[in-house]
Amino acid sequence: MTGSLVGRIAVVTGAASGIGRACAELLAQRGARVVLVDRDVEGANRVARIIGGDVRQADVGLKSEMTAVAASIESKIGPVDFVVANAGIIQNEPCSPERIDVNLFDSIMAVDVRGVFLTCTEFGGYMAKRGKGSIVNIASVAGMRSVPLHAYGPAKAAVIQLTQTLAAEWGRSGVRVNAVSPGYVLTPVIEAAIASGRRDPKTMEQNSALGRMVMPAEIARAVAFLLSDDASAITGINLPVDNGWLVTSSWHTYGGLRSSRAE
Repeated sequence: MTGSLVGRIAVVTGAASGIGRACAELLAQRGARVVLVDRDVEGANRVARIIGGDVRQADVGLKSEMTAVAASIESKIGPVDFVVANAGIIQNEPCSPERIDVNLFDSIMAVDVRGVFLTCTEFGGYMAKRGKGSIVNIASVAGMRSVPLHAYGPAKAAVIQLTQTLAAEWGRSGVRVNAVSPGYVLTPVIEAAIASGRRDPKTMEQNSALGRMVMPAEIARAVAFLLSDDASAITGINLPVDNGWLVTSSWHTYGGLRSSRAE
């Protein structure tokens, strides 16, 4: 099968729920042996029981834990072929930069930036020595535009830049590094925010070309493609999967998007 993942080892961080869970499930369905890495070991174990995966508990922001978990997987499970650096903290509430909780800022940077960096370097180091491997980092469209998320937006912009630098660093060593930037994805975190009244689904839906939210499985399919051999000549890119959120905002200056022509 072209781009087959069968029998290859894939590590997914933040795999207990949301996008990470969707990635773990799809990679397992396509034949990969999936290792779920998460602080929430109970949640990861629930997913692992469904897909038949392995679990490692770790805080991606701590170098000692990521060094240990990478060594454990490499020695006890086998050489890692694929990595999805997904673990992250969302900043749900927009606020002015003067009012942002600096502890929240530090937490987001520790997980969303340092955590991605450590995930890439701990596993990517093994890949580079072997001369092969594929990594996908989960960024966000919030890192591509100005948004009132003064921690999350800059953190995801850093992930996009980090993806480019690592792709150049490891390209001659046979390691590809790409990013996927989701738009508004209907994850459990967003569902909870909608249920509590903190987020308006209509606003999120109307501000996209396709007029709906992205589903976690749609992010997972983009990730699986970039990991696979079907994307063998692709490295250093940032792929938005956003239902056209990025192309929509400028149209509001001209009265908004056109209505549907479907009969």
